[in-house]
Amino acid sequence: MAGAALLAVLTSGEARAEFTVCNQTLDVVNLAVGQKVDNADQTDGWWTIGANQCVNVIREELTNRYVYIYATDVFGHAILTGSTEMCIERRRFSIRGIDECWQRGHIAAQFLEVDTLEQVRWTFFLTGSNP
Repeated sequence: MAGAALLAVLTSGEARAEFTVCNQTLDVVNLAVGQKVDNADQTDGWWTIGANQCVNVIREELTNRYVYIYATDVFGHAILTGSTEMCIERRRFSIRGIDECWQRGHIAAQFLEVDTLEQVRWTFFLTGSNP
C-alpha cells in the first residue's frame, strides 16, 4: 500500500464540478469512485488523472456525506486505499452493490472514505507517491 499523503479541502463556489480529485503526484493514476445512488451503493471507474491534473468525477451537487475513492498506478497497483470494501473491474465499469464482489465476478478493493462534511462541493488532493 502506498504511503500517499492525503489532504481534502473544500472547493470554492466557482468550481463547475461538485467532487473533484486532483493528482498532485508525478505519476498518472487511475481512479474509481463509490457512492450511494438511489439508496444503493455503486462504484464507477476508471478516470485517468495525469500528474498535476484534476478530474471532475461527480458532476452534480453532492447529496452524500461520504464518497469513496480507490486509486492505482498505471500498472494496476493500489496507491490509495482505505478500509471500505467495494467492487471494481479491470476495465471501465459501473457496479451496483458492494457485497460479495468475488462471487458476482468482480474484484474486491479497499476504498478510502472521504468525509465531505455534508458540503455540496469538494476537492480531494492526492499527494505523494509509492516508494
